[in-house]
Amino acid sequence: MQPQQPGYNSSRAYLDLLADLPWQKASKELELDLRAAQERLDTDHYGLVKLKPDARGPVLCFVGPPGVGKTSLASSIAAALGRKFVRISLGGVKDEADIRGHRRTYIGSMPGRLIDGLKRVAVCNPVMLIDEIDKTGSDVRGDPASALLEVLDPEQNKAFNDHYLNVPFDLSKVIFVATANRAQPIPPPLLDRMEVIELPGYTAEEKLKIAMQHLIPRVLEQHGLSSEFLQIPEGMVQLVIQRYTREAGVRNLERNLAALARAAAVRVAEQEQVVPLNKGVEGLSTPLLENRLSDGAEVEMEVIPMGVNNRDISNTFRITSPLVVDEAMLEKVLGPPKFDGREAEDRVATPGASVGLVWTTFGGEVQFVEATAMVGKGELHLTGQLGDVIKESAQIALTWVRARATELRLAAAEGINLLEGRDIHIHFPAGAVPKDGPSAGVTLVTALVSLFSQRRVRSDTAMTGEMTLRGLVLPVGGIKDKILAAHRCGIKRVILPERNLKDLVEVPSSVLADLEILLAKRMEDVLEQAFDGGCPWRQHSKL
Repeated sequence: MQPQQPGYNSSRAYLDLLADLPWQKASKELELDLRAAQERLDTDHYGLVKLKPDARGPVLCFVGPPGVGKTSLASSIAAALGRKFVRISLGGVKDEADIRGHRRTYIGSMPGRLIDGLKRVAVCNPVMLIDEIDKTGSDVRGDPASALLEVLDPEQNKAFNDHYLNVPFDLSKVIFVATANRAQPIPPPLLDRMEVIELPGYTAEEKLKIAMQHLIPRVLEQHGLSSEFLQIPEGMVQLVIQRYTREAGVRNLERNLAALARAAAVRVAEQEQVVPLNKGVEGLSTPLLENRLSDGAEVEMEVIPMGVNNRDISNTFRITSPLVVDEAMLEKVLGPPKFDGREAEDRVATPGASVGLVWTTFGGEVQFVEATAMVGKGELHLTGQLGDVIKESAQIALTWVRARATELRLAAAEGINLLEGRDIHIHFPAGAVPKDGPSAGVTLVTALVSLFSQRRVRSDTAMTGEMTLRGLVLPVGGIKDKILAAHRCGIKRVILPERNLKDLVEVPSSVLADLEILLAKRMEDVLEQAFDGGCPWRQHSKL
């Protein structure tokens, strides 16, 4: 073809791609030494005993809240296997052509992200991370999640057909790893092709070890410091975890540690504004200093030479003793504590409030439920940005309490209407956060019984579970996340559905040792454990 012809450039680009793709070129695979791979992963990550040791699925999908190390774990798997690593992010992708490529009839057509990634790493057997697989959408341009079915199916991806390439390409040698915050948005056929591994979050002890082994050394290196300049004792890290971060992952913990490192770097720079030439500038050769050498006096350091010795300022500055972080410095740098251990006690100080446990994309959280009565016409008001499922739970909870008002000694005689002349208002605080899901039923009933009996719920007790109209307590999901959230918030007792007993196997033994787990089969079992001295009706009967 003549270079002046219209199709010359597109044909040239296509042929270049065909020539550049690693059709047979593979990186040398290491003999799989399980012990060496385990040591490598343990070096990079703490707490990997959570992973399934017998996972045989060719496609792993790490599901968990932000900041628990899903993406970096995939990178470590590549390093442990001695393979190249390529990352593809699908957050917000709505075009099927991102996966399959454009047909070459279009102007500006290009291959899909998978073929482009393989071209970049130049081997046909890398570890390929498909990040945020739950964040894809679909519109008139197709459904990327459905296009991934062919990619992730071992039976089909031996001859993957990219529309731009238009010839089959073998993806069977690629190790695919996917990450997601939630499994629910992933289409069931796609989820069926992956081995889901839950990474629900870390306990306080695990966070402390992660901080001491990984986060603090990384933060010091990023800020050009060393332990000669800044030391963060374990006790101070524990305070940061307890008072400033209540998250499933460790991302905010790292941000707070970085704030302390920046404060230390500023203090070091301020203390050493003036440095004697014969002590502080060995190895530094800049025109600014050479011009001032003739003075023979002290030179004011106008620029901190971060480029010396791997951006480490330890060769430039000398201080007599390291800066040790204490409580005063924590409050000065990070501000007043954001959390304390008295929140649950304060929130349920009056009748009509209860403590529930919910699951969110950021891990488990403690959720308070408040109920109050006022003069009205027997209506139920719900606030707190609630979804349809949780609104129905509230209706079921109120119906159950009204139907058993006499049994619960909430009404003096049969036939009395609990709502006669009054309205009930149920509120879920943190109104800006959308709430939905089937795990608040028992919490709502407990709050209503507390309101009508005027007896306080125990502040050290949290609960989760859905209930039927007949009062059976049904199992719910996210048990490990919820128990870890209760433990983070200082809760001592957790009421769970009896059929969730099997899920306690996943919870770390150190957490279970600090908690009293109470199992409930019926709603009466929940009420028996939620109030001091047992159910309100028994307390009434004793009087």
